[in-house]
Amino acid sequence: MSEPDDTDGANGDECASPDLDAPRFYLNRELSHLAFQKRVLNEALDERTPLLERVRFLAIFTRNLDEFFMKRVGGLKQQIDAGITDPTVDGRTPHEQWAEILETTGPMFDRQAECYREVIRPALAEAGIAILDHEDLTAAERERMRAYFQESVMPTLTPLSFDPAHPFPFISNLSLSLGVFVRHDPDEEPIFTRIKVPQNRPRLVPVEEGSRYILLEQLIEAHLDLLMPNVEVLDTAIFRITRNAEVRRDEEVAEDLIEAIEEVIEQRRFAMAVRLEISADAPEAMVDLLADQLELDPEEVFYRSGPLDYRDFDALTDLDRPDLKRERWSPLPHPRFAEGLNGDVTLQGGDLFDEIASDDVLLHHPYHSFDGTVQRFLDAAANDPDVLAIKAAIYRTASDSQVIQRLIDAADNGKQVAVMVELKARFDEQNNLQWVRKLEENGIHVAYGTVGLKTHTKTALVVREEPDGVTLYSHVATGNYHSETAKGYVDLGLLTADRDIGQDLVTVFNFFTGPSLDEEFRKLLVAPVTMRERFTDLVRREARYARAGRPARIAAKMNALEDPAMVRELYEASMAGVDIDLLVRDICRLRPDIEGVSDTVTVRSVVGRFLEHSRIYYFENGAGPDDPAESTDGASPQYFIGSADWMTRNLDYRVEAVAPVTDSDLREQLRFVLEVMRNDNRTGWEMASDGTYEQRTPGEDPVWSTQEILMAATRAAHESDDDRGIDTDHPASPGDLLVTAADGAASVADDDATD
Repeated sequence: MSEPDDTDGANGDECASPDLDAPRFYLNRELSHLAFQKRVLNEALDERTPLLERVRFLAIFTRNLDEFFMKRVGGLKQQIDAGITDPTVDGRTPHEQWAEILETTGPMFDRQAECYREVIRPALAEAGIAILDHEDLTAAERERMRAYFQESVMPTLTPLSFDPAHPFPFISNLSLSLGVFVRHDPDEEPIFTRIKVPQNRPRLVPVEEGSRYILLEQLIEAHLDLLMPNVEVLDTAIFRITRNAEVRRDEEVAEDLIEAIEEVIEQRRFAMAVRLEISADAPEAMVDLLADQLELDPEEVFYRSGPLDYRDFDALTDLDRPDLKRERWSPLPHPRFAEGLNGDVTLQGGDLFDEIASDDVLLHHPYHSFDGTVQRFLDAAANDPDVLAIKAAIYRTASDSQVIQRLIDAADNGKQVAVMVELKARFDEQNNLQWVRKLEENGIHVAYGTVGLKTHTKTALVVREEPDGVTLYSHVATGNYHSETAKGYVDLGLLTADRDIGQDLVTVFNFFTGPSLDEEFRKLLVAPVTMRERFTDLVRREARYARAGRPARIAAKMNALEDPAMVRELYEASMAGVDIDLLVRDICRLRPDIEGVSDTVTVRSVVGRFLEHSRIYYFENGAGPDDPAESTDGASPQYFIGSADWMTRNLDYRVEAVAPVTDSDLREQLRFVLEVMRNDNRTGWEMASDGTYEQRTPGEDPVWSTQEILMAATRAAHESDDDRGIDTDHPASPGDLLVTAADGAASVADDDATD
């Protein structure tokens, strides 16, 4: 069992209470995030991962680290420049965090490059997919590539020189560039020229479609004689820069929020540089010139061997090579919203609302189809003559969003439509601005956000006239109304006709368009007004039960556990004897397994083919493990799902909604998901008290892979409906279907692990 480094309470005087505010009890947010990125990179390193999936994870790792440098490192540099020296809860100043990040990420980039160079590239070649250097081309291929360069690439290029007659060229964020030193005659000083690698040309240029490729930057470098004739090329290097994305404008003084967001987008283009990546063999003079012009410290320069940017390697995963990929997964219909053999919808309009009214429905993406569930819910609402109004909160959505189109259709059909579009959704500001304009052009009332808060809740409300009066149909989800990310992000959604939840959503939507947010809600936990207090009370209640000798357990699945106050509450609950299972995908400040402080806490993380994005919160409430539904004295476990992590920003600075799940079948399904993840020995990782993670392995036990098991369970539910049809009066229990599928799913995962 791990012990703290000193004896300030936890292991010293047994009568003394540990100082839970001590920095040593808290992991650093940024370094914890980088530990997650190491787990992502491991998917590319893991031999059990199919080859093209390993390529995909190289690309994912690049995208993730790009965003990390833009957001987190950029924010730290702003704090350093502003002279901020206040330490975070873990005791590190902004400068100390910045320095540790740069020290940590260098070896990670080296490992990525080594993985590509020593493993992935040779394996691709062996599989008949060669990534070639220019010197590897045959004479005929070189001639063909030279013609392609002249006809299709060279016209798009614009060499920009830096000399007394030309200023240093602007270099856009994350753009790939070729730096060149040239001179006209031996007596001249070398001239630096920057050539932007065009983003509208294929990065992997097919020499032979499907089997032989060359990188576009190598093709440009090999043909500088055509692009810049009559000069001597002295040196070249590939480079790219990363700029800060933490550009903000004071909303309190902005006259117009749309104008403020447009200014933020424009300012990002010219924001300060936070990283330079450059070829490992780059000349020192070029590195010095770039670092000087971009005002970068030596620690912010990363020398890279091999490709600097793996994002475009995603294109290889589109090749028709099923032997190099996982079995393709296509989301299936929900058993309650089944389709006929030809895709004909068996539930339409009022039937769909009747189905929701009969029992709550739990959606689980990407196992369940987004189009066949959420989209159908909105389709039905837009076209049902009895629907009076639709309200929706949009944080991110697809560029060709059918969700937006259905809201427009609803307005055209005479329904009252109100939409909250969060303009401050980072990196989606431009997309959301376009949707705002389209919605307003169609006469829909749009709220843009609230001053000082982001609206992160993922909710929709349908108001329907029925014989017994007006009924409220609610959708409360953990993920965005985004049909594309719903195929790769694991998210949950609750469809319910619960009157109290509907009334709570009415209150939330009125806040988006009205002057203030109500501080009382019937069932929803709503940030920033009730959620923190309610979660705190639930954790403390488990601690009271533990002290009284009653069953006490907390299980929480989230993306990040960052809020120091919640970490402290969990420490105190553990010290009271509460069993705590944390399934945290990403950042986790809490240290598990500290004697006398967090003995009863485990922290696990699952990294698989889909991004775990759902949030589930479970509190045993004295019910006991023998009867997970209800104890003899009436106590019942409580389950919640929703949009909020246990992060300070979610609890205090965002509008969030978390809903209780009360239906016994749905709670059983959530329980199963938590248990499978807790026992995952294929894609699961477990944290030690120092913040490091170890991948769990099955040993002699059957292989349990969470996402494989849940895919198999969804297939089982779907096949059961195909075989027997759907009994809409007595639908099959999701929990029963999941349990039935578990053994078969474990076999599937075991087969996958031995491939």
